[in-house]
Amino acid sequence: MGPEPGTRGRFITLEGGEGAGKTTLSRALTAKLAAEGLPVLRTREPGGAPGAEAVRGLILGHGPWDPVAEAMLHFAARREHVARTILPALEAGIWVVCDRFADSTLAYQGAGQGLSREVWETLCDLALGTLRPDLTLVLDLPPERGMGRALARGDANRYEMQGADFHARVRAAFLAIAAHEPGRCAVLDASRGPQEVLDLSLAAIRERLGIAA
Repeated sequence: MGPEPGTRGRFITLEGGEGAGKTTLSRALTAKLAAEGLPVLRTREPGGAPGAEAVRGLILGHGPWDPVAEAMLHFAARREHVARTILPALEAGIWVVCDRFADSTLAYQGAGQGLSREVWETLCDLALGTLRPDLTLVLDLPPERGMGRALARGDANRYEMQGADFHARVRAAFLAIAAHEPGRCAVLDASRGPQEVLDLSLAAIRERLGIAA
C-alpha cells in the first residue's frame, strides 16, 4: 500500500567504498520498494539534478583539488540536488534512495584527503539545513576486493585510481561513521551476493523504518 496523503517520504542513502555494489543495490532496492506500492525515486551523488550533474563532471574529470575546494564542489552539487530533487520528492511523499550523500564527503575528503570535520559540519549546515537521511546503509567490503570490482568495470575515475592506503582510510571512516550513529546507520556485508545484500537492506528498512518491505 502507498503512503497516506500528506505523508513525507523517507530518505535512504547508500554509502561505501569503490566497488561495494551501491549502484546494483540502489536499482534492486527501488524496484522492490516500488513493487510494494511505495512511490520511490532513485538518485545519485555527485549529481541528481542538472546543475549537480555538471559539477559531477568537473569533480571526477579534473583535479587534484585542494581538499576544502573539492568538498565545496561536492556540497555545491549536493545543495542543488537537495533543493531541486530530494526535498521536493520527500515533501510529495516520495521515498528517495540515494547512491552516496554527505557521509561520502566526510570519508573521502575527510579521512582520505585531510579535510577537517569542522569544515565538513559547516558545509553540511549550509547546504543541508536540517535534512539528514532517515537510514544509511553502509556497504562494507575489503578495499582490495572492491577495487578489483571497480577496475574490472573499466573507465576508472580518479578516486578509483588512489592507492591502497587511501581506500583503507575511507573504509575505516565509513565504519567509524556507522559506529558513531548506530541509530541511523546499518552496516551490511557487501561481500555477499546481490540478492543477500538486498535481503539485508530490506530487513534493515523493516527494522529501522517500520514498513513491511
